[in-house]
Amino acid sequence: TMAAINHTSLWPASFHLLGMAGLEHLHTWLSIPFCLMYIAALLGNFILLFVIVTERSLHEPMYLFLAMLAVADLVLSSSTVPKALSILWSLSKEISFHACLTQMFFIHVSFIAESTILLAMAFDRYVAICNPLRYATVFTHLVVAKIGLAAIARSFCVMFPTIFLLQRLPYCGHSVMPHSYCEHMGLARLACADISVNIWYGFATTLLSPGVDIVLIGVSYVLILRAVFRLSSKGAQLKAVGTCSSHACVILMFYTPAFFSFFTHRFGHNVPHHVHILLANLYVVLPPMLNPIVYTMKNKVIREKVSQVL
Repeated sequence: TMAAINHTSLWPASFHLLGMAGLEHLHTWLSIPFCLMYIAALLGNFILLFVIVTERSLHEPMYLFLAMLAVADLVLSSSTVPKALSILWSLSKEISFHACLTQMFFIHVSFIAESTILLAMAFDRYVAICNPLRYATVFTHLVVAKIGLAAIARSFCVMFPTIFLLQRLPYCGHSVMPHSYCEHMGLARLACADISVNIWYGFATTLLSPGVDIVLIGVSYVLILRAVFRLSSKGAQLKAVGTCSSHACVILMFYTPAFFSFFTHRFGHNVPHHVHILLANLYVVLPPMLNPIVYTMKNKVIREKVSQVL
């Protein structure tokens, strides 16, 4: 019984999520675009997946990476949006301690996996444009499969320790979270103990996983653009810039709100809380909604296949 008492005092049985604290009067209105974006994300990613899986001609590295991106997007949005909507609609604002940790784990894992896939896609375009003759030998189906497994393994290894870092903290009955989903630092902030280990671990992993990815993605695009402007024909230049610009859009949409949310947790004490939560909600639904649209619009082959399906 002593152990039981000890555990109940350490962890709250459940957390009470407030959603967008300070914007309660707008919850119903905010839920409408939020819900529509989620439906669009589900439809877009499922259609993209269906087209890539069923169409043999699309079993190329570039499209296989797109399929992985669609899976990561579905996990990222589905691990957050349904619960966030139930909060905005005041259906259920409670989430158990372990459900909260599970949600946090899946959000961050899918985010890091997606970051890894975006890096692989940038490298794929780099080899295709700068070393086209070696492309077929570099990107075999085995290599693509290994990259997919590496993305999962890497995100799992980065995020697994955070579960223990959060479980070791006492929460002293603090169970009200001014957010619409559970994330590492949001949870750590509720603890009534020193959380410097959590802060530094979160900081290090962010700089070492998405941080390194975005630098390498930037480098690969600089090299791509350099190679493109050495091409003689204007047509080839425009085509390559078109491809790169769609990737650049996706990358900016994906990283900007996420990094904003991350740095706000640590340094942004002047940022209004509802602005932070609004952006934190955008980064789990906006990229999943826009990715299939951007890639379908920019890619003639996918565009044709999708229109056939529809």
